[in-house]
Amino acid sequence: MTLAIVLIIAATLGLVFLVRVTLLGTWQRSGGSHQLELIDLDAFRNLVDPSETAYLHRQLPAPEFRRVQRARLRAMASYIRAAGRNAAALMRSGESALVGEDAQTSQVARELVDNAVLLRRNVTFALFRIYVALAWPNAGLAADPILHDYERLNGSAMLLGRLQNPASRPHTSAAS
Repeated sequence: MTLAIVLIIAATLGLVFLVRVTLLGTWQRSGGSHQLELIDLDAFRNLVDPSETAYLHRQLPAPEFRRVQRARLRAMASYIRAAGRNAAALMRSGESALVGEDAQTSQVARELVDNAVLLRRNVTFALFRIYVALAWPNAGLAADPILHDYERLNGSAMLLGRLQNPASRPHTSAAS
């Protein structure tokens, strides 16, 4: 009986989360900003580093670790949401570059769009895992794929910027 209640609550929370993400995604596509947000990749790397989490787990008393880990998870969610918004803006940029006559630019634009779509999908799953981990901060969490996807997306955006405007230095990277 208890298991059934837990499963019903988990399914309801999952449904609410998916509806929220879908509605936010629709809002961002229709009226979101086209500006990229600055993401401190070093801080993001520190947050997703399993050895850093293990170190904190060893050094802190259990209640203090849970408090610190929840704060880290909230910060991680903030970075991941920003990466998702940047992916949406870069996806729009890549889609507009797809119509060019230059085959190399079109290929790089396609790669940028593909990387942005992949990142947006992974952002949804990573946020879900983070919200679950907020309830159980001792559980392991792997948001590392988001960091790698975001770095690959930045590389594609920089290459597209160089191809579209070789005379000036592109300002597409939101990494510091």
